[in-house]
Amino acid sequence: MKLSGRGSFSALVAGSLLVALMIAVPIFSIAANLLLGGAGDTWRHLATTVLPDYILNTLILCAGVGAGVIVVGVSTAWLVSIHDFPGRRMFEWALVLPLAVPAYVMAYAYTDLLQFVGPVQTWLRETFDLAPGSYWFPDIRTVGGACAVFVFVLYPYVYLLARAAFVERAGGMLEAGRSLGLGPWENFWRVSLPLARPAIAAGASLALMETLADYGAVTYFGVPTFTSGIYRAWFSLGDRVAAAQLAALLLGFVALVLFLERVTRGRARFHNTTGRSRPHPGRRLHGVKAAGAVAVCLLPLALGFLVPGAALLEMALSEGDAQFGERFVQLARNSFVLAAATAVAAVIVAVLLAYAARLSGQWLPRMVNRLVGLGYAVPGSVIAVGILIPVTRLDLWLASQVQAVTGQAPGLLLTGGIAAMVYAYLVRFLTVSLQTVEASLGKITPTMDDAARSLGFGHAATLQRVHLPLLRAGLLTAGLLVFVDVMKELPATLVMRPFNFDTLATQAHALASDERLAEASTAALAIVVVGVLPLILLSWQIARSRQK
Repeated sequence: MKLSGRGSFSALVAGSLLVALMIAVPIFSIAANLLLGGAGDTWRHLATTVLPDYILNTLILCAGVGAGVIVVGVSTAWLVSIHDFPGRRMFEWALVLPLAVPAYVMAYAYTDLLQFVGPVQTWLRETFDLAPGSYWFPDIRTVGGACAVFVFVLYPYVYLLARAAFVERAGGMLEAGRSLGLGPWENFWRVSLPLARPAIAAGASLALMETLADYGAVTYFGVPTFTSGIYRAWFSLGDRVAAAQLAALLLGFVALVLFLERVTRGRARFHNTTGRSRPHPGRRLHGVKAAGAVAVCLLPLALGFLVPGAALLEMALSEGDAQFGERFVQLARNSFVLAAATAVAAVIVAVLLAYAARLSGQWLPRMVNRLVGLGYAVPGSVIAVGILIPVTRLDLWLASQVQAVTGQAPGLLLTGGIAAMVYAYLVRFLTVSLQTVEASLGKITPTMDDAARSLGFGHAATLQRVHLPLLRAGLLTAGLLVFVDVMKELPATLVMRPFNFDTLATQAHALASDERLAEASTAALAIVVVGVLPLILLSWQIARSRQK
């Protein structure tokens, strides 16, 4: 099929609008149920009993996680970007690795380590001859424990963006600061930190959105939040309207986070006016300062990746899942099929959307792409509720039509299989693929399009024979990122999965919920290993870009 001229442009723009409409279906569904459902008995019960706890815990989590990821992310980014100390090159890429550990997996690992019969308290009692009940030990299964888990899992969002901002402006800006007589700390507070503020705010907002979307960690710690409330209203109380109303409130928190991120920028602009970005040679640290820098970088890496990874590995090797074997292979296959199908679909849709915006050069396709990107800000539980309500109705209608024609009930065609799950994942993670594809496509000069047209290639032929070969690395990266995100996703999977369909994530959650942490370690460790491999590749690319 050869697309050319105005027809191809119209088809691509129409396709991008259709995709945007499909991505927005969950939000429209929640809004419709919120407006038409009214305040039922379930909602009044929730509002008078648990809703204040949902709001308070959400505010505490946002405040604690926001402050924590900024402190950890900015301090580590500043050290590896501006200073030189032993191990800096290793920390430069290794500090990203905690992103491979889902928050609920880290919650399981630290609960096993820090509980009364765990190795830490057992060692303390044996070493200091302490009697049970005669000493105080912090409880990890609290709001504060949840904050700590989220901080050490999510700080890489701030680290990555802050580090990029420090590197891009390090050379010229710091030289200008030193010429004005500013010392290292003054340069940081008065020059580098204000310039990196938009990047820091963006990274913190991503971490907060992930915190609001979490279900596994807060549920396991017994901390009532909106995500646990949505699941309870849908499955325990059987009230989809109440679930939609809670989802709408959660969306309000997400919108507030996005709004605050924009407000923090104000009308200020942060441009590099010193000419080209020159790499900073790095201020060499010695003695106590070097040891302090190593400790600051090692602590979040150890708490966010090394310690939970070692704990999971020890549990998996010593005990592990009793169902390891055929059952585990089935779980891994389910996870792989879901992740692979979503990754392929996300890459294809992202290419079509990015290519439509490139060809048109107008505001409408670009605006559509930005709207599609908002799906990442919507928690998986909200997307699941927003999809299940209309898709279930469509499923029942299709089943009735098929039965009227064939005389046999076909069952649920969409929600009875993985189609609805892949749709939910696509809504949630399409922006990850789209941003990666847009960045790669933007590096291809428009003169290549002109050259292809001069050779008689249409838009489709140009995409197939010119752009796709050049985009190969970017498409692989986009697919890997979506693959890892789907492997880790828990809330949407718990709500959307068909009967008797489990994944590694749901298996780990189910076993941990039954306090079978050692058995849950096998599935949890598999999720971490799958997430580490692409992160290592991406981290090495980041480290190499720093050296160029």
